This record gives sequence, structure tokens and C-alpha cells, in this order.
Amino acid sequence: MKSSLWGFVGFGKGLHGLVHHLLGGKQMKGIKKKIWAAGIAGALIATVGLIGNPTVAASKTTVNFFTFTSVPDHVKDLAAMVAAFEKKNPTIHINVQSASYADYFTKLKTRVAGNQTPDTFELNYENFVTYAAAGTLLDLNKASKKDVGFKKSVYYGKAYDVFNLRGKQYGVPSSFSTVVMYYNKDLFKQAGVATPTAQWDWSDEAAAAAALKAKLPEGTYADFQPTQFWEFYKVLGQAGGKFLSADKKTATFNKQPGINALNWLVQKTTSGYTPTKAQMGTLADDAMFKAGKIAMYHSGIWLFDAFKDVPFGWDIVVEPGGVTPGNHFFANAVVASAKTKNPEAAWKWAKFMTSDPAAVKIRLAANWEIPAISDKKALSLYLSKTPPANRAAVFEALKNPVTPPVIRQQNEMQDTVNAWLEKALNGSVSVIEALNSAAKDVNAILAKE
Repeated sequence: MKSSLWGFVGFGKGLHGLVHHLLGGKQMKGIKKKIWAAGIAGALIATVGLIGNPTVAASKTTVNFFTFTSVPDHVKDLAAMVAAFEKKNPTIHINVQSASYADYFTKLKTRVAGNQTPDTFELNYENFVTYAAAGTLLDLNKASKKDVGFKKSVYYGKAYDVFNLRGKQYGVPSSFSTVVMYYNKDLFKQAGVATPTAQWDWSDEAAAAAALKAKLPEGTYADFQPTQFWEFYKVLGQAGGKFLSADKKTATFNKQPGINALNWLVQKTTSGYTPTKAQMGTLADDAMFKAGKIAMYHSGIWLFDAFKDVPFGWDIVVEPGGVTPGNHFFANAVVASAKTKNPEAAWKWAKFMTSDPAAVKIRLAANWEIPAISDKKALSLYLSKTPPANRAAVFEALKNPVTPPVIRQQNEMQDTVNAWLEKALNGSVSVIEALNSAAKDVNAILAKE
């Protein structure tokens, strides 16, 4: 998620130090500059066992890889993946470049516009269509068909298929994640309320929230689920609705399921179950849960490690559904530039990082999201870790995936919907008015697609 990790920055200093070490400090001081310059080739040959054959190094194919998911917590894990890949593919060098999630897509957009698109890079599903539709990405079907050892079935089906656009496979999934409901066992026990189960629906959650609110101290909240785009489209799916028509030409979220979905979210805040922004103050929602201030918390599985040392008991359960179960499905993929000069090498890296057993093992050991593979035996390492005890809920959530609605003008659509949802939340317009206005604005965006 900043600059290349694997370039030859400082190579001259490193080589000088190596020869200094081999010759000894005193002898080194007596060597004249021109002798040092003339003898450097000999030093390279003499130390070939330590720094490699320069002829082989010069003949390597370099594949640039731009990443955001490795920063800041998994830089070393990515380095281990690269080392494993290069050992298996000695003629290919992976040049890693990174940026934080906050900066990544701005930098990527700039690089694409400046005709400096990396050979390979990461895309989340939400941004995938924008780049695929613009012709930025390489169709990987040609390379995968040449690869006699490749089998699509190595990936979890849904994760693989979402990166296909109009019959062309533009990415291979590296990881997936979902949202679950965390719950604070201590707060439930304190309030004398039964803890959540996988059989809960909205009515069960509402009843528990009411009971918790009546018993918990001031400043502690029964539930947290924000009213915003990312929650609305998922809750809409739970209500039995669709965000867009099948042809993506019309907004359909302002029908009755959408009204039910937005009412469900808004009422959590107006009923006092979910804190307002003012009540949260400077604390982020995850910090509030970590501080023991939220009993039920809807959030992503990427927070498992952040909560592992909290001073209270907690677990997770699949989110309660409305008229039907429905759970977020987020996925990241490795893609390749349509302009890469090394498509076969790019394919090898993309396949290795996303599905090779060595890469999968590194990802699982590091809790670096979940590799989007179908091998249940390999995934057993993930399931065996605690907390939470109920990690099986992560895979239970995959049974009813709700993927984000995506269009080319994704950010514009998200911002528009969020603006109207905020108005419904603060009461400046009714739920129905907010949804009808948002649908009108989204239809105008769709007309420009």
C-alpha cells in the first residue's frame, strides 16, 4: 500500500560493504580508488555464490506489481511470496510497488492516464468494472489456456466469476472477505439477554437490541450498523430487493424492499440502538467495540486480529437476514495491464500469488484475509485459529453472497446514494423521498454509461 521493495536501491553501498568485509577493514583502507573500480568485476565473480550470477540476473524478465492489500501489515508476507515465486521461476523478477488503500486508486488512475500502468496490480471488485470496461486490463484467457496445469476449479467459484466481463477473464481472485455480526458476550450476560444464533432474523435482532438498551449503562450501545451505501445494498438484498435492473439501466432500490431496508437501518439510530456521529465523538466504530461500548457490531472479518486481545469475551455469528439471508461478498484480484510486454510472466505471477500452495500457506498463517480457493483442507488452518471460536460463520456467510452493484461511474453513484441516505437519517427528507430522489439521480448517471 509505497515504493518498490525489491529494487537495487543501495546496491553500491551493499557491494562496497561486502568487499570490505571480505578483505578486512585495514586492507580496504589501503586500496586506491582506481584499483577498487578495476577489481569490482573480479569481486563479483569471486562472490558469485553470495550475490548470484550477473548474466542470469540481467536476463531476467521484470514484472512490476502494484499492491494496496499488503500495506502496512503484510509487507513481510508479500516478500515471502515473492521469494517463493522467484525460487520457482528463476527467470522472472517481481518488482513490488505499493500504496495505502487511501492513496492507491488515485495513484493507479494517474499511472494509467500517464501510460505507466504496472504489469500487474490489485483491484477490488468495486473498481474492477471501471478498469475492465475502459480496456485497461489484459484478457487472461489466452494465457490460462496455454497453461496446461491451470484449473479454474482451484478458485472459489463466485470469487473467480465476478472478475469476468462479457466472457473475458480480466482477473484472478487473490482473497475474499465478508461481514459478520460480532457480539460482546460480557454485555449480553450483564443484560441477561440470550446471545445471537445463526437462526436470527431482523425481528430477533430488534428484540435483543431493545432488551440490551434497557439494561446497558449510558454510553454503551446495543447495536452498530451505519446508514450508508455499503450497508444499504446488502440490507436491500436481505429484504428481497435488487439495487439495479438486470441490464443495469435502471435503479430499482426505491421499491418496497428498498423502503423496508432503509427503514431498518434508520430506525436503529433513531431508536437509540446505534450511536449517532455526535455520540461517537472522536471514536471510530471499531474502537467503540474494542472499548466494550457496543454489544452487537456489524463489520468485516478483517478485524479479527484487532480484537484478539480485548478484555472481554466475544464471538461472531452470520448476520441476521430479513425475508431472506444475505451477506456481503468482497473480493480482491490480481489483474494485468493490457499493455504489458510480458503477458505470460504476468500470468504466472498472478496465478502463483492467488492459488499456489506456498502463497496460500503464507496468507493463511498471516491472517491476510482469506485466499479465494476451493480447497477445504488448505482452509482448515484458518478455521482452527481463535478468536473468534465460530469462524465457520465466515464460510456460512458465503452461501448467500450479495455483491456490490458496480458500474463504470462507481464513485459518483456511491456518493449520490450516500448523500440521500444521510438526509433520510437526519430526518430532512422521508425515507421514500430519499430513495426516489436517489433513484432519479442514479438513473441520470446510468444514462451516461
